[in-house]
Amino acid sequence: MSDSVKQQVLISGVGGQGILFVTRLLAEAAIYKGLPVLTSETHGMAQRGGTVVSHLKIGGYSSPLIRPSGADVLFILRVENLTNHLFYLKPGGIAVANASSQPESSDGITLLTMDADAAAKEIHQPRSSNLVLAGFALSAMHLKGLGTFCSPDDIRAVLHQKLAGRDKLLKSSLSAFNLGVMRGEKVNI
Repeated sequence: MSDSVKQQVLISGVGGQGILFVTRLLAEAAIYKGLPVLTSETHGMAQRGGTVVSHLKIGGYSSPLIRPSGADVLFILRVENLTNHLFYLKPGGIAVANASSQPESSDGITLLTMDADAAAKEIHQPRSSNLVLAGFALSAMHLKGLGTFCSPDDIRAVLHQKLAGRDKLLKSSLSAFNLGVMRGEKVNI
């Protein structure tokens, strides 16, 4: 795969939202494509509900942590974390947030929002908002030419691989992810 692919993604949320699962999916999609990957995570309170931040670097990097103004993409599963981590976003970067309305702190940045919590509840999978938002982000960015190292099909392939033999979980995971993909296809940027 191309040595020129370099992307830094910061994923933020709270414990129990599946931040590390989404990070692993994205990392495995990059590995599947033959790209080098570095990841690191920081945890707030060591319990459900504490802040969790994951750093994902794809390409030839030597350090796993993203520096301020270095992230190409912010992936925010809890909208309250947007203002706390916005300083990581580089000029021209994209923030994708799980939000029911447009956050006030979004002036001057490219911000895509989706109420992934409500969408996950629509399909009776309230714990799958992480997959819904991942599908939304990858679909919107991929279709709008905003650049990403992987496509929705790459994530589907990783889900099939990770969840082989666990048919019920695979079906529900793909359902949540595909809902996000469909919503992302309808975004006007």
